[in-house]
Amino acid sequence: YSTFLNPIHVTPTPLWNRQLLPFLPATLPTEQAISIKIDNSSVFVPGGGPPQYGFRRTELIAHINGSSSTAELNAKMEIGVTVFHFSIKLDEKAPLNYDHEYQIVFIEPNDGTHVFGIQLGSPFTNPTGALPAPDAHSLKVLDHALNVLFKAPFSSQTWHNFAVQVDWDQKTLAVFYSKDAKHLVPVTKKPLPNTSAGSGSAGQGDFHFGVLKLPLVNSADTTADQGDVVHHGLQEGTTEGLLYSGVFVESGKGGVSVGGKAVAPLVV
Repeated sequence: YSTFLNPIHVTPTPLWNRQLLPFLPATLPTEQAISIKIDNSSVFVPGGGPPQYGFRRTELIAHINGSSSTAELNAKMEIGVTVFHFSIKLDEKAPLNYDHEYQIVFIEPNDGTHVFGIQLGSPFTNPTGALPAPDAHSLKVLDHALNVLFKAPFSSQTWHNFAVQVDWDQKTLAVFYSKDAKHLVPVTKKPLPNTSAGSGSAGQGDFHFGVLKLPLVNSADTTADQGDVVHHGLQEGTTEGLLYSGVFVESGKGGVSVGGKAVAPLVV
């Protein structure tokens, strides 16, 4: 479900490429792309709970090397101001179905909410509305309350680069964005309130990236089951995926890395 890709065959985002020599334009990749896919077997079974048959999901979760717990890492990286970096590209060989909602990058506290999230496709509604939604083919950055802070068309053959600035004390978010080798630029002019997020350890959560596909409502289900998006609904079971590279987290104390060795100030 996840595969590291040879840079010769699939080039990672060029945003972090290293210049070979100061007087030459040629650069070398410093990153590696990873393919993350789902199919009809991508059903998560949580410990002590029933299978999540409503979802199809494959995600990677940030850990400290050698540790099976995320708590230690979360306590270290989710204080003060931190910046979450990731680049996303369409997998032309495993297309998405934009009638569905996809949650692809997020920080998830224990209550199941998201400190911020990247969404694709048509948001799940019950009853199902007109499909696909008008902005289904756009990458959308959501805050904890699911407000859209920024969106960009998910164009093909393009690496879409993001950095999300999280101020854990002031409960604010800011977003940087670029395409391919262009340096990241702030697309929110000031930090935006994220006040509905939890405080302290209750507001900290695991950093996920991957493919989480929500279902469509199944009209044959009971009324109660139609609203249970986790365990019920319609899925096609097709193989779908995304490409990622340039995924890392940095402290905001020194500013925001925006490409190569360049650094920009935090959004204030």
